[in-house]
Amino acid sequence: MLRYTEVQVGFSEVPEEITLCINISGCPIHCKGCHSPHLWKDIGEELKPVVLSDLIARNPGVTCIAFMGGDANPQEIEKLAHWVKNNTELKTCWYSGRQLNNLVMAYDWFDYVKTGPYEEDKGGLNSSTTNQRFYKIRHEIENGLPFNMFDDITFKFRNNEANNKSKSAD
Repeated sequence: MLRYTEVQVGFSEVPEEITLCINISGCPIHCKGCHSPHLWKDIGEELKPVVLSDLIARNPGVTCIAFMGGDANPQEIEKLAHWVKNNTELKTCWYSGRQLNNLVMAYDWFDYVKTGPYEEDKGGLNSSTTNQRFYKIRHEIENGLPFNMFDDITFKFRNNEANNKSKSAD
């Protein structure tokens, strides 16, 4: 069972999307320097399709649902993403603390995925030294067989220092 705590609309978690961010509790990863250690505990309300439907209805204008966590039960995250894709026009994203090659699941229901634990000395997605990666998933078909392509778009989280300098000079 998945539980969630806070829900908020965000503008920077998924590039070019207005995102309903749902914080999932029960995180088993426990990153040093975690900004939300309260999510390590299994707290909050159960997240199931009827609740997700209500959250979406109360937040008109969002274009994407981001499951922030859920590493203790990726199959439930996958089921909820499947529900979103079958019942809405919204995009889906999963913020996981695991590495991409350690995630055993089908990505057919996701448009984006953030992978990797937070490492304090490397910083988050906006750091040029981060170990985390943010992927846009393309769903392709070749020779009649479906497959997923992962485009690394982590760079979209970083400020372009050259552009910022030229703008400040104007």
